[in-house]
Amino acid sequence: MEQYIIKGGKPLHGEVTIGGAKNAALGILSAAIMTDETVTIENLPNVRDINVLLQAMEGIGAKIERVNEHVVKINGSNISRINIDYEFIRKIRASYYLLGALLGKYSQAQVALPGGCNIGSRPIDQHIKGFEALGASVKIEYGMIHARAEKLVGSHIYLDMVSVGATINIMLAACMAEGQTTIENAAKEPHIVDVANFLNSMGANIKGAGTDIIRIKGVEKLHGTEYSIIPDQIEAGTFMVAAAATKGEVLIKNVIPKHLEAITAKLVEIGATVEEFDDAVLVKSNSRLGNTHVKTLPYPGFPTDMQPQIATLLALSNGTSIVTESIFENRLKYVDELARMGATVKVEGNSAIITGVEGFTGAIVSAPDLRAGAALVTAGLVADGFTIVDQIEYIERGYENFEQKMQSLGAKMEKVDVEDDKAIQKFKLKVG
Repeated sequence: MEQYIIKGGKPLHGEVTIGGAKNAALGILSAAIMTDETVTIENLPNVRDINVLLQAMEGIGAKIERVNEHVVKINGSNISRINIDYEFIRKIRASYYLLGALLGKYSQAQVALPGGCNIGSRPIDQHIKGFEALGASVKIEYGMIHARAEKLVGSHIYLDMVSVGATINIMLAACMAEGQTTIENAAKEPHIVDVANFLNSMGANIKGAGTDIIRIKGVEKLHGTEYSIIPDQIEAGTFMVAAAATKGEVLIKNVIPKHLEAITAKLVEIGATVEEFDDAVLVKSNSRLGNTHVKTLPYPGFPTDMQPQIATLLALSNGTSIVTESIFENRLKYVDELARMGATVKVEGNSAIITGVEGFTGAIVSAPDLRAGAALVTAGLVADGFTIVDQIEYIERGYENFEQKMQSLGAKMEKVDVEDDKAIQKFKLKVG
């Protein structure tokens, strides 16, 4: 087990390059097995979730060739199993995209009920509704979802709630179904568009991705392709907030500024400076920022995956802010950890009422999930003294080379073994 040790108080300065979008990559990798030809995927983030999904795909017979840490070749012609074990789903919820991919290609699939970050219930009823509308029979037995169809036939599907996972899974299942499928009230996130673009590059016929109505004309088969994944908006947003929190100046490269508009708007509103370029944003701040209200919403609203990071920044800002979480009910568990560092936050229902403080002090804290873990690292970068962040395996699920990227911006931060007291003492002596 490893942990981060951080000496706070140093503004972040410099440039950082953002990797491929984890959430897009999970859908795209799953889709890659839907052809018998070889698919090459570039700009792949080298993070734990991706590596676990590749293992799961290998486990059912897909041929995986890692060209380098950011490029993979996948061939799904020899898939011999249509069931995904709980061992993989337990580690990474998005393994369930293999359900739509396998059902779409082989008309049957068997996948364990999902796990992942404990940030609240994420029911799969909309996925099941979509599969059944396409003609599949779906049942849950012994902790497994079994989906089977004589043949899949296009249908009109209205999602009762906006769901990224259901939108992607239904797209996967429908792209080789007979006839036309319409998904209404579809999710509009950038990674939905990226998965659709990838499928289209394989020969699918998908229109409307990025709007709330997606139309899919089924094709007989898909073919090989080469594709590069979009940049990760949440990794970019995390560095944007860290730059503002530490009163630094950071150029964040390899981004699509339009995908960051909700984050940019809130940073500008509270007094940070954000400059947009073609494929980069510059974030700077040299004073204490102001207060605002934030409510998480489906894209293009403020992303739930940025909620802990913005709350951490607002906990250091002037005045009182309210952050309301409307997507997941368990996403405020990190508040107790922030309080250990001096934050003043009161949780009422799904809202955090935040009274800004002048600064944080270092403490030993634990990452309760992926994004909250990144937020606690940001808090440690600001705090007076030393902060230790435990359970960083959550953070490594979605951030590649996180400590190295922070170090390149001047952060005094290292990854050390939990039981290596000498390493901790050595770090403390080195940074003073």
